[in-house]
Amino acid sequence: MCAAGRRWGRRERALLWCVLVAAWEAAWGQLRYSVPEEMPKGSFVGDVAKDLALELPALRDRGLRIIDRGRTQYFSLHGQTGHLVTAERIDREHLCESVEQCVLRCEVIVDGEMQVYGIEVEITDINDNAPSFQEAETELRISETTSPGSRFPLAEAHDPDVGRNSLQSYELSGDEHFSLAVRAGPGGDQRPELVLAKALDREEAAFHELVLRASDGGEPARTGTARIRVAVLDANDNAPVFRQAEYTVRVPEDVPVGSALVTVTATDADEGLNGDVKYSLKKAKHVASEIFQLDSATGAITLVRSLDFEEGDSYELEVQAEDGGGLSDRAKVLITVTDVNDNAPELTVTSQLSAISEDAPSGTVVALLHVQDRDSGANGEVRCSIAESLPFRLEKSFEDYYRVVTARELDREEVSEYNVTVRARDGGSPALWSSAVLALRVLDVNDNAPVFAEARYSARLPENNAAGALVLTVRAADADWGQNARVRYRLSEGRVRGAPLSSYVSVQAETGALYALRSFDYEEVREVGLWVRAEDGGAPPLSSNVSVRLVIVDENDNAPQVLYPPPASSSSSSGAGWAGVELAPRSAEPGALVAKVVAVDADAGQNAWLSYELAKATEPGLFRVGLHSGEVRTARFPLARDAARQSLVVVVKDHGRPALSATATLTVVLAESVAELLSELGSAAAAPGEPAGSLTRWLVVAVAAVSCLFLAFLLLLLALRLRRWRRSQLLAAGSGALRGVPASHFVGIDGVRAFLRSYSHEVSLTADSRKSQLRCSGGSCCDTLPARPPPDEPAPLLGKDPAAAAPLPNVLKKDDGDFEVTTLTTGSLLVLHIAYARENIVWFFELV
Repeated sequence: MCAAGRRWGRRERALLWCVLVAAWEAAWGQLRYSVPEEMPKGSFVGDVAKDLALELPALRDRGLRIIDRGRTQYFSLHGQTGHLVTAERIDREHLCESVEQCVLRCEVIVDGEMQVYGIEVEITDINDNAPSFQEAETELRISETTSPGSRFPLAEAHDPDVGRNSLQSYELSGDEHFSLAVRAGPGGDQRPELVLAKALDREEAAFHELVLRASDGGEPARTGTARIRVAVLDANDNAPVFRQAEYTVRVPEDVPVGSALVTVTATDADEGLNGDVKYSLKKAKHVASEIFQLDSATGAITLVRSLDFEEGDSYELEVQAEDGGGLSDRAKVLITVTDVNDNAPELTVTSQLSAISEDAPSGTVVALLHVQDRDSGANGEVRCSIAESLPFRLEKSFEDYYRVVTARELDREEVSEYNVTVRARDGGSPALWSSAVLALRVLDVNDNAPVFAEARYSARLPENNAAGALVLTVRAADADWGQNARVRYRLSEGRVRGAPLSSYVSVQAETGALYALRSFDYEEVREVGLWVRAEDGGAPPLSSNVSVRLVIVDENDNAPQVLYPPPASSSSSSGAGWAGVELAPRSAEPGALVAKVVAVDADAGQNAWLSYELAKATEPGLFRVGLHSGEVRTARFPLARDAARQSLVVVVKDHGRPALSATATLTVVLAESVAELLSELGSAAAAPGEPAGSLTRWLVVAVAAVSCLFLAFLLLLLALRLRRWRRSQLLAAGSGALRGVPASHFVGIDGVRAFLRSYSHEVSLTADSRKSQLRCSGGSCCDTLPARPPPDEPAPLLGKDPAAAAPLPNVLKKDDGDFEVTTLTTGSLLVLHIAYARENIVWFFELV
């Protein structure tokens, strides 16, 4: 409490000072309260929540609790109100015997904040104890020869209360021979003494009865009495006298039991029974009487129970020496106990986190420790430490409290759990120490993205795979834990040949298995590039990508396709073979090129490597086929016995496993002249079962259908030509007539009609082509078939040697849907070439 002054100004300043002190103490985590002793259980002590500015709704969440370091917990904290109340009835005299100010200390721990606040509660005294004497009746023996004024010490009364409630005065009543004197002792205590006021006479009165009353200062006052009986003895000249009025001894607390601590000595000059001195304890506290023992004969004080500096550091005894005549003397014995380092530091974990997030900032409190050493001085000075290799450090919190805080950010992926050992070592010699282990688990935070096992993935997938086939499995690992480490896979958006990537492949979200959703064709798609994303289950999620390259592996699923010779008509065979006509003179030398088989394979690599071989021939050994070129050459000179028409079947094979093949059929005619060639071809055309007439009819119908369209065009061309070449002559509109060549001059073989005049024509056709070329050649164009007419062949149509046609022909082409028309003019000859489907018709007209 703060004392108030006489004036209002002093009272106001004192009140302000009290408020400032209370605020300073609260700011530094120290609260002070006072409560009278003997209050019933549950009595109000202080409003802790208000004084610490703690919100009541948050008390439960923060984990507010109280810790009492004593053997008995005298206070508790009311969780609903935040009030500090008594948990037990408090007896000040029992807790703080012989201590002027009795203060109990406890701490309030806020677990949620790892904060500690100290509380000091002063227990104020009430007058609940009356003064009492150790002995209710005391007998004194005094010689009748004792001179008046002599003093005799009396037993002191004891009052455990303090202040005004303690012992205040003594009163003596009962006899005029005696009076009371009170002398102050060294410690300020009152020591009553009996003073002989009048000489004694044993014959007059052998005994005197007195009453000593002790009173305290309480309201109301309490008293205690002791009866004193004084026996008057015959002459006894000398009383015992102690060599020292006060004995002082210092002993360590670890002195063995049974050791003699000190010996008091009193001497008496008398002889016989009056000189026989006996020692006794006249004043000693109950605890001291149980620890020490006095030998009545020798005055030696021995230890009967172990000393403990922490329980008591000093003891005061009063020893009386009395002779046989009843005379006595008293002396004080003060025993001081010195501390020995016999107590190891006590390390207590007051509050602790069991787990901490790995992203907790540096300085986060993980534990609150209390350390104390019951020793004193250097023996009680404690230093705490943590291994430097750990990411934690100690900070002083409040008095004997330490906080364990993080020294840096933690990483669960490096260390997921810590066992932090805190050591406490005192300053004794040798030093004593103790330790406490804090088990701390590091909680995971999603701070690691999934990492794929490989930087990039590639796989080879054979074409024609089954839908749903497993291609490969991508794997990603996440260093985090739990849900943060759960990885799911998905495809990034993309397109393949204009279609969504998801229609070609899919990835299993849990396992990362990549499946093909359709059958791949190497000839369409040779490679697929995609990205797979791995995403963890954190919030927010982290992800990473990896590229996957799928290479489609070619399989031998395409047979070779023959481009030349052209395919035979659908009615000529079942469609599996190929047919063509080639000419070879009988005079051809070995190695002469007759034809070339051209084939392609849609596959790739080894599956597309083609080889050619002659599977069947009319005349074996006459022709050979290049293994890799497909060229058909003569192997020897044709002989007269060799048939004019040679049929060759060429097999084209690839190098796949198994190999696929195709066949090409060539008809080679051995002829020295065109007439011989056509004769042979005509006989072949007339062979039974050859369906040539039907196609010819279709061609005639086609020519008739388009002849109207080209008639005007032909007349225009003729007019322009005549105007240019014959500027000097103007032809009448109907004067010109065309003399057509009779149809008997044309023969059809496999859709080709050749003109049998002295002119030489070469027709080149390709499979599925809508364009054909007709080339008229003179003498310089006879490499393939010499234009030498037989002797019986009529003269040329124009009466001229075809080799004399020096000017190059004028060519005009017209392509109209399924028809292609080519016209040529050379001199007075007009050539009309009509191509329809796979048939070719050539008409010659002579301009007159």
